[in-house]
Amino acid sequence: MPVPGPAAAHPLPMRDGVAASYLWLPAGQWPDMLTFLAAHFRDVPETTWRERMARGHVVDGDGRPLAPHSAYRRGTRIFYYRELEQAETPIPFQEQILFMDEHLVVVDKPHFLPMTPTGRFLHETLLVRLKKTLGEPALTPIHRLDRETAGVVIFSRRQDSRGAYQSLFQQRAIEKEYEALAPRLDGVQFPFTYRSRMVDGDKFFIMKEEQGAPNSETIIDVIADHAHYTRYRLFPHTGRKHQLRLHLASLGIPILNDAFYPVALPSQPNDYARPLKLLARRICFLDPLSGDWREFSSERSL
Repeated sequence: MPVPGPAAAHPLPMRDGVAASYLWLPAGQWPDMLTFLAAHFRDVPETTWRERMARGHVVDGDGRPLAPHSAYRRGTRIFYYRELEQAETPIPFQEQILFMDEHLVVVDKPHFLPMTPTGRFLHETLLVRLKKTLGEPALTPIHRLDRETAGVVIFSRRQDSRGAYQSLFQQRAIEKEYEALAPRLDGVQFPFTYRSRMVDGDKFFIMKEEQGAPNSETIIDVIADHAHYTRYRLFPHTGRKHQLRLHLASLGIPILNDAFYPVALPSQPNDYARPLKLLARRICFLDPLSGDWREFSSERSL
């Protein structure tokens, strides 16, 4: 999949918060660039590529504009701006920057806002909003939250220090605490640890559990019981896609307002009055560069 590359390697500048994407041209026989682009990006009409090329928004690695008749050369890297055919619907919730230093930006993400450009979302994503606000093309998320989940998330400002922070997640040296609202679970003693084997589901956007060695683990505790729900404290020791949502659904206590688990509901417009009741409450770690203890907490509530 085409992805934004390092900012210094881009012959196209960041535009309105959107960094250029790039693609290495694969092996194959195409008479010209337009034929390849139309075949490779089937959802983008030829007329759209012609318009982008006419504006100089499709270039090679040296910044030379590519035309529809330009020769196709395997191994060439091309750059282009991702654009949407239809105008985006604004997401009426605002992120909040909790902390910044020379290496990191820590953000309190609202519900409904995607992390990065995908599908029908481009400008209405946390990454593009932050790039636009801060003017930093190299800004990159170190980890991710689901679009439906709110809370604390960390971005890297510098490529030379990014690996040190990413390794904390790879080594599970990060402590993450979530809160969730879900039905009461009876017959167990809290806290307890839930483990399961998670694999891709039958639909590309969900996960499921199967028999086998566990590859996911969550500590589940209770903060308080209320009349119609329980407030849970969750500590994921692994970071599988939708891990907390699937684990609670598998226990028979799906998170309130979850449209994916236990059953994926038909896609519908956002119901802003019914956000998923899941919040990345707190994240803490020993800073690998300064040696300081870092702890960041969301200021949102469920």
